[in-house]
Amino acid sequence: MNFYIISGMSGSGKSRAMATLEDLGYYCVDNMPVALIPAFAEICMAATGGKYERVALAVDVRAGKDIAHLQAACDQIKNIGCEYKIIYLETSTPILINRYKATRRKHPLMVDGVTMVDAIERERELLSSVRMRADFVVDTTRLEVSQLRETIISLVTGRKEGGLLRVNVVSFGFKYGIPADADLVFDVRFLPNPYYEISLREKNGQDPGVRNYVFCDGTADRYLDYLFPLLDFLIPQYTKEGKAVLTIGIGCTGGRHRSVAIAEAVNQHLLDNKVMTTATHRDSQKG
Repeated sequence: MNFYIISGMSGSGKSRAMATLEDLGYYCVDNMPVALIPAFAEICMAATGGKYERVALAVDVRAGKDIAHLQAACDQIKNIGCEYKIIYLETSTPILINRYKATRRKHPLMVDGVTMVDAIERERELLSSVRMRADFVVDTTRLEVSQLRETIISLVTGRKEGGLLRVNVVSFGFKYGIPADADLVFDVRFLPNPYYEISLREKNGQDPGVRNYVFCDGTADRYLDYLFPLLDFLIPQYTKEGKAVLTIGIGCTGGRHRSVAIAEAVNQHLLDNKVMTTATHRDSQKG
């Protein structure tokens, strides 16, 4: 079981770190009460199946005085055989102040008469023992969101690049509407239409005969000669930016023939280039 505890300064990026771990398939719990950590670890270890094979907990100063007991809780889970790692995020005080001003949120330790600076420094003091115990300390002062994401992925997986982007290639018919979650939409209604060939009308673009018809005059091949390099350029940019899912819509009139054939070709091209991708044909069985 992979068990991570995410801690650190308020405003340092813990929520982003947890979101990244969730994208990696981790079961994530934010603001876990310290007293419950040992019991939760036991539940995870006793569970069958994959749900609790990868777990991440966020524990920080919101726990109040109980944060002082985190070390004891960690000792308990280690004693029951649960190996864990702590990732601690920290940020410089001026940057934390700017982030709080930008979000207009109050620091959890700010009470009447306590300034933002005093609250931040008090938090550093309360978390000093957690920082000392951490397996990884990440300074997010100068990190962009995408860089923090890549850092967390690298620490957890050992990969230098995330490679987390999943691509969904969806064929559809324009007469049924564009997929609501489509990020990119390509119209292939200019290609030869098998609908007008009686022997092909009831088949879909996965049929070899339909595919051959769509590609019969070379237009589809020329189209893909432009489309493939565009996708080869865009996908690494989306990955670098930190996007988790990219949906590519390929549309024709009814979503049965041309869009299916082109979506299959796009999906195979991405698979050949080691992209995590699946093809879905939303309207291929509609009339």
